[in-house]
Amino acid sequence: MPSAERARTLPVRLVRWGLAIVIGLILLPYLLTPLYLAGRPVSTPMLWRWLKGARVERVWVPLDQMAPALPLAVIAAEDGQFCRHHGIDLGGMREAIEEADDFSKLRGGSTITQQTAKNLFLWSGRSLVRKALELPLALWVDLVMPKRRIMEIYLNIALWGPNGEFGAEAGARQAFGKSARSLNPHEAALLASILPNPARRSARQPDGVVRRLAGIYAARAARLQQFGDCVGRRSKIGE
Repeated sequence: MPSAERARTLPVRLVRWGLAIVIGLILLPYLLTPLYLAGRPVSTPMLWRWLKGARVERVWVPLDQMAPALPLAVIAAEDGQFCRHHGIDLGGMREAIEEADDFSKLRGGSTITQQTAKNLFLWSGRSLVRKALELPLALWVDLVMPKRRIMEIYLNIALWGPNGEFGAEAGARQAFGKSARSLNPHEAALLASILPNPARRSARQPDGVVRRLAGIYAARAARLQQFGDCVGRRSKIGE
């Protein structure tokens, strides 16, 4: 092939290779999701901290070995429709959009499934690109995984402490010096209250806002009746 012709075709080939790489990266989470039906997946924030040499503490705990009060409190705090929607809560998203002045201030509306998908495969921060990737991925995660497994993964990869404490076990030990198995309903509600920002909120030394939220979430959790059907067992919050 003459050099002039190679020079003309090179940009086309680069564009094709670039598109192939982008498409591959977009499809990769969909291929990985079925593999996460088992095992102990890590999150992209955990990987990022490892790459930076920052501290990461995570001890995987099966859902059966956590206090039943904890998933109840997290559902009450983060996603009251978790057991009913299919990965996306359109009603919650609509309310969050209406209450936000602009996209950068949009905080609510993300379901536990969306947060799980984001933590497993995407990046932190607010952007339309990430949201556009997150929504169909959450639908796929909900289709492939049972609610019980989604909750188990979420509780084991969420950031729960100010110094790289990931997962409920590390969060419980950092806040209360005990295992996630031994949390009482009030402690579980305190942990649920700091999930939006564990770097600024503390369950160990809760301020007035965290205490008020914990009271609200504990009351909501006590009224939740769908939890047993959602994760495959009947549990009372006092267990």
